[in-house]
Amino acid sequence: MFDLLPFGAGAWAVIIIYIGSLLLFGWYGYRSRTENTLNDFYLAGSGFGTLVLLLTLYATQYSGNTFFAFIGMTYRVGFSWITSVYFMLAIIVFYLVYALRLRTLSRRQGFITPVDYLSYRFESSTLNLLAAIVMIVSLSNFLLAQLMAMGRAMQGMAGGDSSLAYTSGVIVLALIMVVYGTLGGLRAVAWTDAVQGSVLFIGFILLMSTLVVKFGPLSVVTAGILDSPASAKVMLPDADSMRQWLSYILLVGMGGALYPQAIQRIYASRSCKALRHSLAGMAVLQVFATLIAVIAGIYAIAHVPGLEGVQADQALMRIFRLIQEDSVFGYWLVVILFAAIISAMMSTADSALLTISSMVTKDVYGSYFRSNASQAELTGIGKLCSWALIVFLVWLAILLKDKATLISLIDRKFDILVQLVPAFMLGIRWGRLQAGPVVLGLFTGLAVSLVLAFGPFDFVTDGKIWGFHPGLYGLLLNLGIAVGGSLLLKEPGNQVRYENH
Repeated sequence: MFDLLPFGAGAWAVIIIYIGSLLLFGWYGYRSRTENTLNDFYLAGSGFGTLVLLLTLYATQYSGNTFFAFIGMTYRVGFSWITSVYFMLAIIVFYLVYALRLRTLSRRQGFITPVDYLSYRFESSTLNLLAAIVMIVSLSNFLLAQLMAMGRAMQGMAGGDSSLAYTSGVIVLALIMVVYGTLGGLRAVAWTDAVQGSVLFIGFILLMSTLVVKFGPLSVVTAGILDSPASAKVMLPDADSMRQWLSYILLVGMGGALYPQAIQRIYASRSCKALRHSLAGMAVLQVFATLIAVIAGIYAIAHVPGLEGVQADQALMRIFRLIQEDSVFGYWLVVILFAAIISAMMSTADSALLTISSMVTKDVYGSYFRSNASQAELTGIGKLCSWALIVFLVWLAILLKDKATLISLIDRKFDILVQLVPAFMLGIRWGRLQAGPVVLGLFTGLAVSLVLAFGPFDFVTDGKIWGFHPGLYGLLLNLGIAVGGSLLLKEPGNQVRYENH
């Protein structure tokens, strides 16, 4: 086992103080609440300005997936994972399709959860429930991936039993996250995101600088890979790889723009101007962060050979070990970088947890079990839901420790999340889109995506068909049914109601 050098008392003190400070944000968020309502708890009173909105979107978007999954995927496939830069930029493009209109509509109608928009637009309880299930399942998958990344970050750090380190990391970090999240709601989460986003930005800069200083420029590293058994990872992509590029750009671009926690941040923005400026800033940060993750994976190919399968998700930690061994400066640099990794994972996980809680509380419990529940009661149920869910997912993360790569979890999440594209992106721009065809299209798209993803088919290779993700095949049928059915129905009811607002 290739472990990190064990952290000493000083390093642990720095990390503990940093993590402990997050609890203070939860307390201040709790003290800063103006009312015990869903809007205050889940949207922070809809008052986020440009800077806070930018940093919370950035910290939420970049997570354990960026550090571990993206670097691990680069390690597996090589330079062709540069496509991650493009699909992260595609998220901004797809935000622009619907985000500004949705923000205006949400302020006018007082939306709290993503399902609130669907309820207003389509007036279909079936669509509301199905969409809520899709978003809760996909976000639970997302949260599970973050918990697993937390565990993998801890593996080997303290030396000794790596299994114990994984389990301890998952439990302790999840506990801290759920405490400050349930104390202060989105206000506390956004404040911690602002700090974590800043630490993350500094961490990326330090990581890139350290790699260049220790191993030389990227050109030297590339030349070394060409002379090694991994030389195929530098070659130009073949036709199948290029189809995968297009698939990831479409799948992640659309799916990432429909993250339920991101939709709630759209609701929470102070103005359309603040939202527009935040998205412009995100376009710059997307390239910066993703490109550095890819470059780190390339350095790992050259200097940490021999990782297979799930082990590739540990590529970054192996690079850290090499940096640690250099000097005292290298040791403390890894401590700072490790804090940045914790920032990335927790800032994404806390947002996912809070959004799941809001949908279970308002869209399921409040709609089907206690329609007359008070705002205070719903807020309390949301907090209990967060605790119950985190206990279940911590258990699942420990169970799946060596059985799933992070990138495989990401693929399945987006396969189902993109099936909401017609309802959100098309529905907000085309008034004739009808509820019935949207429900049928969504159900068909989900069924096709899941059958293709998990069925025993010989034509499915690495979870893809002819280089494309199953979710895109499902979405194609989904769109066809939603659009075709709406044209055949020729019922303008939703159009009139929508356009009159």
